[in-house]
Amino acid sequence: MAELEMSAQVFAILSGLIEERIGLHYSAAERDLLWYKVSARASEAGFYSLLDYYYHLRYDDPDGVELTALTDALVVNETFFFRERAALEQVIESQLVPLCARKLRPRVWSAACSTGEEPLTLAMLLSERGLLSQVELIATDISQRALARARSGEHAPRSLREGYPQELADKYLHSAAGKLRVAPHIRAAVRFTHLNLLDQAAIESLQPFDLILCRNVLIYFRDERAQQVVKLLTAALKPGGVLLVGVSESLLRFGTALVCEERAGSFYYRKEG
Repeated sequence: MAELEMSAQVFAILSGLIEERIGLHYSAAERDLLWYKVSARASEAGFYSLLDYYYHLRYDDPDGVELTALTDALVVNETFFFRERAALEQVIESQLVPLCARKLRPRVWSAACSTGEEPLTLAMLLSERGLLSQVELIATDISQRALARARSGEHAPRSLREGYPQELADKYLHSAAGKLRVAPHIRAAVRFTHLNLLDQAAIESLQPFDLILCRNVLIYFRDERAQQVVKLLTAALKPGGVLLVGVSESLLRFGTALVCEERAGSFYYRKEG
């Protein structure tokens, strides 16, 4: 491991590359954390120097194969079923139910969905209202490994945390062989696909949405990068569309064109028009 030591100079160029390509920001105080994750991946890939690993990522990885592997090592897949459920219930009632009543088939995008618990929870809540077939659900993430787990419909027991609704869990999640298995019709209702939130062309190709969920994601970006992502998400909303962020997040410090609304303690950001 001595050859994989991370000098201040290597930290600066590696962390800069990671932020440029993935968006994740590592401060100087997080140098050891980045060293731990990157050195493990670099060693696994057969490198004996983090500087060599940087040069490979920068110049010798045209198809992004190694960057994809590094991304899987870096991203935080901290999510669980029914997380901040009240906010989801509110946005369904205020945004999706009225659109379904008008037979408009709303489009929903769960951005940075990780292993899929968020969009799958949304599918369960829509199913409870008899609306699942009337809503298009798309979920994306930058991590191929996380998406593979999401598509499998199999999750670890820790994907259910204290305070979850027992009746919904019993109805849509089945325990078998130490795994939680999502009901097939819930899993089939969500289309999972790979996407980097910094990729403007990829986002534009998705077409506009009535609702975008980007919860507990922007906290991993510096303000300038978060502002860039918010602009891309705003452009991906239909007029009148809503962006929902995490309950502890706020877009106001970024200066957004979206209008902030509050409902029962949950904050939403609506695109005028």
